[in-house]
Amino acid sequence: MIQNIPLYDICSLSDIDQDDILISRFAPYLDTHKNLLTTHRHSFYHVVLFTEAGGTHTIDFENFEARPGQIYFMTPGQVHSWSFSGHTDGYIINFSTSFLQSFLLQQGYLDNFSFFSGNLADAVINLPDETYKTVKALFETIIAEYEAPSASASDMVRLLMLQIFIKVNRLCINPVSGGNSSYNQTLLKSFKNLIEHHYSDIKLPKDYAAMLYITPNHLNAVCKDIMGISAGEMIRNRVLLEAKRMLTNPKLSINEISLKLNFSDNSYFTKFFKKLEETTPEEFRKKLIYDHGK
Repeated sequence: MIQNIPLYDICSLSDIDQDDILISRFAPYLDTHKNLLTTHRHSFYHVVLFTEAGGTHTIDFENFEARPGQIYFMTPGQVHSWSFSGHTDGYIINFSTSFLQSFLLQQGYLDNFSFFSGNLADAVINLPDETYKTVKALFETIIAEYEAPSASASDMVRLLMLQIFIKVNRLCINPVSGGNSSYNQTLLKSFKNLIEHHYSDIKLPKDYAAMLYITPNHLNAVCKDIMGISAGEMIRNRVLLEAKRMLTNPKLSINEISLKLNFSDNSYFTKFFKKLEETTPEEFRKKLIYDHGK
């Protein structure tokens, strides 16, 4: 029988009545939740710093080598699995959108951090030694606040988390010279946000360019300059990713997925998927379920 890919919330992973934050050392967390080794999805933000690690982990169907000093960030809805070799330890923080947002005036504040953009190239970071030492010390303080809370412990945890995010984000920011580069970065961020909201119903770069009040050629040039791919590829890649995520749910038929992504018919969706992934949606799903069952 085909098994559904599980979706976990914080409550389902916590021993205490807590639905917005879960903090732990990684080894005992992994020992308690061995089910997380296989393919699953999160309803929360997920941050891990490895102090000891070997093997691999997978985020949205892309494999990464796990190594000491590596930090990775995941957003709600992403698909995840671990395949470790040897002893693995570190720190883990699972938190809801509301946990930090209740502390901040600026809506969408987490969108300022490149590693929460959904772009996997920014989400997995091997920290330089000095940054690793600083970030590790912050995680230790967070663990202490969480396990033996004093007055305003939750606010202290929030402050420490923001310190980690800001310090890591500084590593990811490329130095820019002149206002035009800064403008293009902002433009790209706006384009990504539009894709995130409209990938299922708007497929053409010219329509996004119109929403951004620029020409399609300008949008394409910005994408190629910063991302190395065209605007059309960025849109298609996001549609493909959502198709893969939907395929983890066997309750959805291929035809239902096609309709949800606004393809004119099932055969067009299959052609689109096979062109980009070099396999059909059915074959992709069979392999995913097979890997999950191993």
